Amino acid sequence: MKYLKYISLVLITTLAFQSCKSDKKSKDDMTEIYQCPMQCEGDKTYNEKGSCPICKMDLALVENNSELVEDGGISEESIFNLTSIWHTEEGKAIQLKDLKGKTLVMVMIYTSCKAACPRLVADMRHIESQIPDEKIKNIQFVMVSIDPETDTPEKLKAFAIENLMDDAHWTFLQGSESGVREFANVLSVKYKEISPIDFSHSNIISVFNPQGELKHQQEGLGVDNKETIETILKMTP
Repeated sequence: MKYLKYISLVLITTLAFQSCKSDKKSKDDMTEIYQCPMQCEGDKTYNEKGSCPICKMDLALVENNSELVEDGGISEESIFNLTSIWHTEEGKAIQLKDLKGKTLVMVMIYTSCKAACPRLVADMRHIESQIPDEKIKNIQFVMVSIDPETDTPEKLKAFAIENLMDDAHWTFLQGSESGVREFANVLSVKYKEISPIDFSHSNIISVFNPQGELKHQQEGLGVDNKETIETILKMTP
């Protein structure tokens, strides 16, 4: 009996050791994959920790990218993690997280633009016109100025009224130079001042879900926005 107990003990110890060794090996063999939480480079990933070469945010583990923060319901890839202060056309100071809970349709423009921006405004108005009335209350159309020095809240308000974009589902934002640049990097929007009153810039309309995660982008002027509208309708209750 003593001999059998000894054999049993040896077998149990051996199996336990092999199990621990196997677990350790599987963990050691796992390759950690990192990605920009804002996906500035699309699906590009990295094998080591570091920062995004575009927006400079710390790279995050891919497996954790979609995990929600328990207290706020915000994932690591949400724009609501940005902490810049913005001013609306009503002069109210907000953060992007204050827009949480609605589908966001966002574009970057400047009010003195005479070329591309009027077309972008027309594209946004056309998208709005395709949304059923019962869904409008759950959507926010956001116009972000790339010229915060000129586009004061007062000027943004006048622009909103002039362009019939003064309803509650329209919001205009003036930020700081650094806040605007950070947000543009997140959206992969390029802009450059070419004169005191003129900028060259990308023409991109971005759609975010109510948790602030980028789901779709439309690039160009006067393009077919069918896919953009379908994306908005699909995620909006």
